[in-house]
Amino acid sequence: MELSEFPQSIRPYIIPEITGQLEYRCLGCQKKHSIESLLYTCPDCGGVLLLHDLEEKKKMKRSGKLWRRIFDYRRMTTIPALQGIFLFHEFIAPVIPLEHILYLGEGHTPLVEANRILQERIGMTFLFKNEGQNPSASFKDRGMACALSYLNYMISKNKMKNVLAICASTGDTSASAALYASYLGEKVRSAVLLPRGKVTPQQLSQPLGSGATVLEIPGVFDDCMKVVEYLADHYPVALLNSKNAWRILGQESYSFEVAQALDYHLEDTVLLVPIGNAGNITAIISGFLKLFRYGMISSLPKIIGVQSHHANPVYRYYLEPRPGKRTFEPMQVRSSVAQAAMIGNPVSMPRVIEMVEQYNQTAGKQKVFVVEVTEQAIMEHMLLANRNGHIACTQGGESLAGLVKALAEKKVSAKERAILNATAHAIKFSGFQEMYFQNSFPPEFGIRPKKGLQNRPVSAGLIKGGTAMTKKSITPKEYNVFVEKTALKVTKLLGI
Repeated sequence: MELSEFPQSIRPYIIPEITGQLEYRCLGCQKKHSIESLLYTCPDCGGVLLLHDLEEKKKMKRSGKLWRRIFDYRRMTTIPALQGIFLFHEFIAPVIPLEHILYLGEGHTPLVEANRILQERIGMTFLFKNEGQNPSASFKDRGMACALSYLNYMISKNKMKNVLAICASTGDTSASAALYASYLGEKVRSAVLLPRGKVTPQQLSQPLGSGATVLEIPGVFDDCMKVVEYLADHYPVALLNSKNAWRILGQESYSFEVAQALDYHLEDTVLLVPIGNAGNITAIISGFLKLFRYGMISSLPKIIGVQSHHANPVYRYYLEPRPGKRTFEPMQVRSSVAQAAMIGNPVSMPRVIEMVEQYNQTAGKQKVFVVEVTEQAIMEHMLLANRNGHIACTQGGESLAGLVKALAEKKVSAKERAILNATAHAIKFSGFQEMYFQNSFPPEFGIRPKKGLQNRPVSAGLIKGGTAMTKKSITPKEYNVFVEKTALKVTKLLGI
């Protein structure tokens, strides 16, 4: 839609001003730092950083109604930089000029309501937000679009050369980082550190295909993360994990999209979010708080984080009901089908503690909960969802299993409406589906397939005596015999 076609009253707001002042704030020592340097931890105490908008009060002079109109109308623009997560430019990174924004098709993933059969089985209304429909097939593209756009801006502004972007990953982060870095061509080199044998073949193929240097490290994700943190602290590299505060800003777009899709009516709404490195749940909490401060929503939705019993440090932390008595303890994770969430020492844990407290205080009551689910439940609910028309990954199965658990624990009411985060596409985790169907899970997963959920190919060939199709050349008559006999066998197999 051309700018001249928008209503006169909204036209001045369609293309955002490139303005604003952001600063890093340390959650540890509370010190503030300029965004002119690429910082990932506080230079003074090593604490985790969050980005704060110093012009938020100025922006809040606009009414929530006007902000809703701006973003709703802006959805109709054809300007590429504003078609992805930066449709919400003023709320994400208003300092980045539009010409430096990377748009690869990320964001605005659909909300797909579960069918009647599945909703009746679970016992409430719920929808999946299919993050697997992002360019690299996971939610990581939201944060990466923001982080790489800012890096692109800094490269241009400071005439930087030979920039090395690096990340640790269980699969999705590496795929996204490599994809967006490759779009910048010679400006950025991409390297990823993966735990050897802990990444699915489908996920491993993605950074390789994007031309990244892939380094396999013995151990698990937490070990890779420690190496990357050391490199970021001692060498001039651009860190692309969620320790990068620009990633968190980009992932806030998930909250903005959910609110917009529901016409900003979030009463009796609950969101289920898998917890891995804790960046995503932090961003979602922060995003809804921002919408509430700007008057765009009148109530904060309930948020439920979900963890596997094989990787549950955040769940363990919140088992203690008294905030003053809580102590975070990293853990040694066990094998999990929810590989993207198999993290025992989340780097964003300080952000979680800070944002959960803010969220509950703003709501005036507890609105954030954490539930634990089994590996068995994760697999079964992934398969159950996908048998009813979805494309959920194992983390999507974790969300659905978490909804069932939250209902059982009365953290969720059947009268509420749930939004489930399917963080990636089912194809990325098809290997686990195959293991389930073939009953080949190693013992450490503790998963026993149920026959009703297993599905394997059935041979419809004519085994005895072979067929005409096995010959190098066949006559038309022989081919017709093959078709007729094969069709007859198919009718028997299908009960036609």
